[in-house]
Amino acid sequence: MAYYDPAFYAGKRVFVTGHTGFKGSWLCKMLVMAGAQVTGYSLEPPTNPNLFSISGVEGQIRSVIGDIRDFAALQEAYNEVKPDIVLHLAAQPIVLDSYKDPRYTYETNVMGTVNLLECVRQAAAAGYGPRSVLNVTTDKVYHNNEWAWGYRENEPLDGFDPYSNSKSCSELVTHSYINSFFADGVVRISTARAGNVIGGGDFANDRIIPDCVRAMEKQETIGVRNPYSTRPYQHVLEPLAAYLMIAQKQYEDARFAGFYNVGPDDCDCVTTGNLVDLFCGCWGPEARWENRAEKNAPHEANFLKLDCSKLKTTFGWKPRWHMAECMQKTVEFSKVWLQGGDIPAEMEKEIKEFLEV
Repeated sequence: MAYYDPAFYAGKRVFVTGHTGFKGSWLCKMLVMAGAQVTGYSLEPPTNPNLFSISGVEGQIRSVIGDIRDFAALQEAYNEVKPDIVLHLAAQPIVLDSYKDPRYTYETNVMGTVNLLECVRQAAAAGYGPRSVLNVTTDKVYHNNEWAWGYRENEPLDGFDPYSNSKSCSELVTHSYINSFFADGVVRISTARAGNVIGGGDFANDRIIPDCVRAMEKQETIGVRNPYSTRPYQHVLEPLAAYLMIAQKQYEDARFAGFYNVGPDDCDCVTTGNLVDLFCGCWGPEARWENRAEKNAPHEANFLKLDCSKLKTTFGWKPRWHMAECMQKTVEFSKVWLQGGDIPAEMEKEIKEFLEV
């Protein structure tokens, strides 16, 4: 059973914020393959190179370059579409960057959410609101006690660092808008709290797999900043398919609107060192790494995982690709890119393989 029915999205008007990012580019490719009418609103791609530019997606959607903090520009783009479905991914997503520029992080992640939901509220009041809205946050929204068990959706929200905390605030903003303006269920709104993702086409700074690929490109040893921290990892297609499933299910039935964790099984909670070992094993003998732990580095959680029982019991959902398959796909994509291969074809192949499992 597919997580979502691609046929459901055929012809639907879908508004995606953050479409030029890593996850946004994969999401737009999935929607285009399903036949959706996609409009994206985002800043220019955040890296060079970037997946948006090499994916072929730009020519297949309506792409609006704008800042989520600019309410007037956002509302103009939104109202031109009058979307059926809204997927909110736009964010400042890097923990270390949030220490460097906390104000920008809060402006983007908190007021960006307010701006998007205000577009939805005013459109609904005018009679052309969307049916389904999904705000994508993070597993880091929870107050992290570094417990051995996963956090559930009813745990306290209190992220530690500015990125995590701003996403906690984004959740609270969403809760308030639901209670204040959308309690009648005409517009169905959910949040999805996903963890760390890996996959081909991620070129971000301060992320371990992009660091690994850059080291291979330069034929260097991989430096690992925090090899003993344990994280839940999943392939990027896992949460994206879950987002599309939640958006579809609540569109069809308002009872499915809510707050959902989206994460891997316990077997995919591994240390960063183990993750890089797996990368090196998939890449080949030329790949190797060394511990480059930093003294007095900004705080990052050492252990955090999610309890995804709600998603599993509500929808019969379960992860499809575990770590070995995730890493194999990531390495395959990265080698295609380094060899100048056909990235759009590789993306389409991986999406089809994922949906056929």
